[in-house]
Parts: sequence; C-alpha cells; structure tokens
Amino acid sequence: MRLFSYFLGILLLICSSCAVTKHKNVPYVLTENTDLTSHIFQPKKVTTKLHPVLIFVHGGNWNSGKKETYGFLGRNFAKKGVVSVIPDYTLSPKANYKKMTQEIAKNINWVKKNIENYGGDPQRIYVTGHSAGGHLVALAVMNPKYGIDQNDISGIILNDAAGLDMFSYLQKNPPTSENNYLTTWSNHPNTWEKASPINYISKNTPPILQYWGGKSYLSIIEANQDFYNKLEEFQPNLKKIVLKKKHVPMVLQYIWPWSKRYDEILHFMETTKSSN
Repeated sequence: MRLFSYFLGILLLICSSCAVTKHKNVPYVLTENTDLTSHIFQPKKVTTKLHPVLIFVHGGNWNSGKKETYGFLGRNFAKKGVVSVIPDYTLSPKANYKKMTQEIAKNINWVKKNIENYGGDPQRIYVTGHSAGGHLVALAVMNPKYGIDQNDISGIILNDAAGLDMFSYLQKNPPTSENNYLTTWSNHPNTWEKASPINYISKNTPPILQYWGGKSYLSIIEANQDFYNKLEEFQPNLKKIVLKKKHVPMVLQYIWPWSKRYDEILHFMETTKSSN
C-alpha cells in the first residue's frame, strides 16, 4: 500500500505539471555584480480573472538552499489557482542578513510591478517562507526600513520560521564562525535586535497565518510562541497551527498536492482578501 501511494503521488505530481506554466529564472535584480532571478509558476488555464500571488522564500540557515528545490510547491499552488514566485537570494558568507532582506524586498517590489504579466493580481500578494525564509519575508515586510508598503501585502504565512527573535537567541548562543553566523549576524547585540521581526510587530502588520512544528528545534518553538503572544495584541483572531512534525518535514509536506496546508492557506487568502 505504501508503494502504491508513492507511485500515485509521483503520477499526480506529473499531472500537476501539465496544468502549470513555469517561467524559469526571471530576473528581478540585474547589475554588473548581481543576477537574481525567480521561478514563476502560473496556472495554464487562460482566464480574464487575475490570480492571487504567493512569494515563497526558501530556508537553509541563511547559508544554504536554492529555489530549484521547491518546484513542487510552486506547481502545486499554481494548480490550485495561485501564481507562485520562488526567488533566489545571496547566501552567507557572501551576504549578511541585511543584504538578504534587501534582496527579498526588491523581489516583492518587482512582483508588485510585474506580476500582472503572469496572470497575478498585484492587489493580492502574500509572502511565505520556511525556516530562514520565514525570517526574511517577515523582516522585509514588517520593518519599514526595507521600503515595503505593508498595505501592499495581503498576508504573511510563516512556516516554522527561524530567526523571529534573533536578539534573544544570540544572547544565549553568541555567534561564531560556525554556519557563517558571525558574517550573517555580526557580534553586535544592537544588530541582532534590528534583525528580529518580533520587534516590528504593530497595528500595521499584515494578517499572519503562523505554523510551527511541535517537534521542531526548541529555539524555533519558543520564538514562534513569543511572536504569537505579542502579535495577538494586534491580531486577536490570529490563527496558529502547531503540527506534530520536525523542522524539515514542515516544508516537505507540501510535496503532496492533497496536503491540508493548501486548503488552509487558500482559506486564509479568501478570508483576508477584503481586509486590504
């Protein structure tokens, strides 16, 4: 039965690809020294109605990962009527958290200006990320310094986000060269404070749907709970979904197009589309 389910899943993934148009390596930043691109997944069915847009930023501890790994997520969302954008960004040690966040903010602005060309609705942009990607999308949107008008973002979906309170984490675990953390965060506590999305929660924060794994890393569980508690003051109807999963399975579950996560996120999009 398990083998049958595996092959059925592969078959469904192949079929889902047939219903989607993939635009590979679409540039969103082009300079002499930088070439940053996104994969864009568009529902193939032609319609006059614009689709909601989801920007997904991958994780990898800020020093690893690549957008090519997450085509399954882009295809599955596009099959369900969501234009999906998966950008790359410069990793540590070539960049610190600030440069990464600036790049994600540039991607969001690019999407706002150009996504209608791919069937996406620029008035319905959602951002999501797993692990380090959750930190980057939250910080890019929530800290006004990065130039995103929070009214342009219809919602944020955090998937076992790391780094929501780097100030508290790094006070207990000072950064070293391991995992390039000294490059990513520096050794300055005031920098850690500026890097922490929890410090930018306000009445202007877009609606948030928050997931975390009950079996994830303790630091992620604690930071997500603290973030949730602080955000609840401004979003009393904030929804959290805690799953009995470890950190990596929190994103691997999106491989399967029948995952309940898709239904939950589509419902979140429907219930927030009139709030902005």
